[in-house]
Amino acid sequence: MAAVSDPVELGASFGPARPEPPPTRFHRVHGANIRVDPSGTRATRVESFAHGVCFSREPLAPGQIFLVEIEEKELGWCGHLRLGLTALDPASLVPVPEFSLPDLVGLGHTWVFAITRHHNRVPPEGRQAAEAAAPSRPPALLVEPYLCIEQFRIPRDRLVGRSRPGLYSHLLDQLYELNVLPPTARRSRLGVLFCPRPDGTADMHIIINGEDMGPSARGLPATQPLYAVVDVFASTKSVRLVQLEYGLPSLQTLCRLVIQRSVVHRLAIDGLHLPKGLKDFCKYE
Repeated sequence: MAAVSDPVELGASFGPARPEPPPTRFHRVHGANIRVDPSGTRATRVESFAHGVCFSREPLAPGQIFLVEIEEKELGWCGHLRLGLTALDPASLVPVPEFSLPDLVGLGHTWVFAITRHHNRVPPEGRQAAEAAAPSRPPALLVEPYLCIEQFRIPRDRLVGRSRPGLYSHLLDQLYELNVLPPTARRSRLGVLFCPRPDGTADMHIIINGEDMGPSARGLPATQPLYAVVDVFASTKSVRLVQLEYGLPSLQTLCRLVIQRSVVHRLAIDGLHLPKGLKDFCKYE
């Protein structure tokens, strides 16, 4: 359990010196309208538009992303998924507040934002302000294998949403990779993490389809356990957790990447002489 954040050196990543954190799971404590599947990796709001607040089962480690994919949407509601962190122990929240905003945030020690692409950033400081004012270069999601956020390097492979294989999936995949779809579109992948600072505080970052939105909040207590908060709110009906590999990629992942890079598009995998299970793994993961 990552209960306390130890100092992390610049360029730190998970490896022999820093073991990878355990797989992410949803906490047994959640909103009244949420149902979590037996694996603890899928959360669905079964009625209404509220009482959909969920938490991570364990506190996050520094640089660990709690990453969810939007699986189902529900028409007729106004509003979308909300994401953030809390220093409150979910086990102490009985009953769980109806809304993350403003109810849970109003309890204090909680930082949650409605997911958008622009307004969730705190003002930049110093050199960061100059960099923010400089013209941005085109996205390099397909070129750079790692997403660099402050002192952490995170493999980008699983951070980007992907469409279900179909007639137009090659076009949709490009829209996810360029991050031009609405951030709460179906199959978008959204994550939250915190990065410790030398003064003992931490910055919270929100990730949308492999792109860092910059610090959304500063001054979080890095020495306290910080749990992820996911509010399955309004038009967002169901989300599933996506697991990441922080150290060296597994042999399974390397094989998948080699196969995917050997074809023009995922649909071409069907024409390869491979077992069906391997084909499905390469197309859907």
